[in-house]
Amino acid sequence: MAPSSANPPGRLRRDAQRNRDLLLAAARDMFSRQGLDVPLDQIAKEAGVGNATLYRHFPTREALIGEVFTGAADALAEAGEQALAAEDAWTAIERYFGRIFELVAADRGINDLVTQAIPAIPGMIEISRRHAATVGTLIARAQDQGTMRRDVVTMDLLFMLGPLCRALPAATELRPDLWRRYLALALDGFRARATHPLPVPPIGEEHLDRMFADLWEAEAPGGGAPDA
Repeated sequence: MAPSSANPPGRLRRDAQRNRDLLLAAARDMFSRQGLDVPLDQIAKEAGVGNATLYRHFPTREALIGEVFTGAADALAEAGEQALAAEDAWTAIERYFGRIFELVAADRGINDLVTQAIPAIPGMIEISRRHAATVGTLIARAQDQGTMRRDVVTMDLLFMLGPLCRALPAATELRPDLWRRYLALALDGFRARATHPLPVPPIGEEHLDRMFADLWEAEAPGGGAPDA
């Protein structure tokens, strides 16, 4: 039997792609303005589709987030590659974190992605590990070059700069470039000339992850995890 002219071959596929594109555009916009805990039914409504359509394309919030922020993950990876290719390690550290802060200051969703490191988001664990490895390599190079104090480890930078990243949405509302001042102040404490001894040992990576997980739970409505 010949197909009905009202439902030509490929029509459903084109409609499905259109709905998917609408959902991604709506999610990208709402995540950027409000963060990753935006209710999914609001995203579906903004896209002009039903909740069932959203879940058919993206069964979980994490799947949607992972798809929306593929480009951001690529930008972070590129920033890391550029930093590792630089000859002067201290300059590379400044530029690397400067690029990260630019991204998180401009987009609340990227801020959540970077500071919360939600393991269920596709590729998030690898992104976090790559970031930590990049910072560790840059620290070692800067120490070899005599520009970074010798008693600093990777977790020191991540512990100090993570909360500062988290504060950027509020700071950006005051002045878009205010973060540059506080990033410079924070990094100056890691320079070789800051020679006073540190009083206690650094924390491990597992403690840093727990700290940000607690922060995420505290910020969610009702003190719990955001809705699915």
